[in-house]
Amino acid sequence: MGDVELRGGELGPERGARRVRRRPGGSVRPLSEAYDTALLDLDGVVYAGGEAIPHAVEALGAARAGGMNLAYVTNNALRTPDAVAVHLTELGVPAEAADVITSAQAVARLIADEVPAGSPVLVVGGEGLRVALRERGLEPVESADVPGLAAVVQGYGGPDMPWARFAEAGYAVARGVPWYASNTDLTIPGARGIGPGNGAAVEVVRIATGGVVEPKVAGKPLPPMHRETVLRTGAERPLVVGDRLDTDIEGAFNGGVDSLLVFTGVTDVAQLLAAVPEHRPTYVAADLRGLLVGQPDVAELGGEFVCGGWRASVSGGALVLEGGGEVGAAGVDVMDGVRALCGAAWAEAGSGACGLDVGKALGRLGM
Repeated sequence: MGDVELRGGELGPERGARRVRRRPGGSVRPLSEAYDTALLDLDGVVYAGGEAIPHAVEALGAARAGGMNLAYVTNNALRTPDAVAVHLTELGVPAEAADVITSAQAVARLIADEVPAGSPVLVVGGEGLRVALRERGLEPVESADVPGLAAVVQGYGGPDMPWARFAEAGYAVARGVPWYASNTDLTIPGARGIGPGNGAAVEVVRIATGGVVEPKVAGKPLPPMHRETVLRTGAERPLVVGDRLDTDIEGAFNGGVDSLLVFTGVTDVAQLLAAVPEHRPTYVAADLRGLLVGQPDVAELGGEFVCGGWRASVSGGALVLEGGGEVGAAGVDVMDGVRALCGAAWAEAGSGACGLDVGKALGRLGM
């Protein structure tokens, strides 16, 4: 990380082929100063259901004012970068189309690398996919019967996607046409809760075609999305910021970069504590305000993991959390308790998933 002054969160002895994080990391400097670029997920991080998440606009404005570059990296292939940039600007987060990287762009590059230029590609998705395919010199089509069909690509098409679109994909895939997906997120957060994502739509086609063919997937956490992001942003010290362990955090793990998990979307604390190594973020914060501050160390002392006055340990197959003060009182940071619990849980689990009882420990935090 060059001269970035980070501390804590040591990686275990398997560092190299497989990095095993035993506890969250620490940073003396605010994260917005320690990293040159934030690679921000959108759904569940910046907005949900089209509305800005509390504190997101102010935090991103402050990070940008302090010199941090902001890039928006989303698995949602529905909208074009232009449309996303307009939406962000309307929310109070000024953005240009070049600041937005989508899984549609990543999958379009993947397809363009594997089929002849100008090839017709059956699109099951929204305008974001069509624009990305045209950018790569490919022809979006809507019928499986188009002569010379070179590929089928699926991306999130919104809640009103006609059922006939899945049928077209099924016809083509069953005939052996190469199949691609922008991403396979099973869910997507919205204003009313968690809804089915593109991964659920991919499963529809998989089931209809007998379950014997797998699509090539471009989005987070897979390498094509990381490649697309690096090519478009030129980030030298990136920090991935997301709300999902299986896409944002695993994508950072696969790319060998640091990550910040925020609890404004899909992941809850119980899921974080049970995380396998590739799903363990470098840092955790309640929301995007975590970009503007340093991150406290999590110290390991005599079998306990200590952070901000909280002490976490394992006893009788359960996580135990003590100290920290009264939740809700001035100066009491429940995130420090979460960080301490992560240390105890991850150290106990090692290279696996934590199977400890976490109920009482989370109750101590009011969760």
